Amino acid sequence: MLKKQTVWLLTMLSLMIVLSVYYVTSPSGGDFAYVDDGNNETEQASSSDKASEDEAKVNDISNKGEDQLFTMIRMEIQNERSKVKDRLDNVVASSSASIQEKNEARSKMNQLDEYTSKEAILEKSIIASKDYKDVLVRYDEDKVLVHVKAGKKLSETEVVNIMQKVYDEFGDIPVRVDRQPVEG
Repeated sequence: MLKKQTVWLLTMLSLMIVLSVYYVTSPSGGDFAYVDDGNNETEQASSSDKASEDEAKVNDISNKGEDQLFTMIRMEIQNERSKVKDRLDNVVASSSASIQEKNEARSKMNQLDEYTSKEAILEKSIIASKDYKDVLVRYDEDKVLVHVKAGKKLSETEVVNIMQKVYDEFGDIPVRVDRQPVEG
């Protein structure tokens, strides 16, 4: 129980810090009005509700806070995965759960850790390959979403290279690559 509270506290503290930095560095004096300015080149999500919510966050927030946007989305994903892992941990610790249920819970926990690790590896690899401003990789059920913050439109070669890196980590899975423009 103490571990859950510590994770929650650290997550909230991190979110506070990110929002404080955004507030201090925002050119409009800290107004928190987010507007879709139409500059992003992402397509609408047509799958699960979770993906739709995350896509909406990426699409609806103006580019002025994008450095913080990717960080906030990463923190939100981490927080959701922590909640899922806590529930799975409760199944493993439960005296009423069968051995099969406990093994399935452990397997799902390991899978979540594996996805998180692969996402981080891909983000670093993609940034290093072309020196992009930022990259956000998200595994979502049966697909991988890659958001690249780049100054100009991604070439077909760049998109293919990014997709190949994803295939190398996750195997044969649908991949969507979107560009988030860099303001400045």
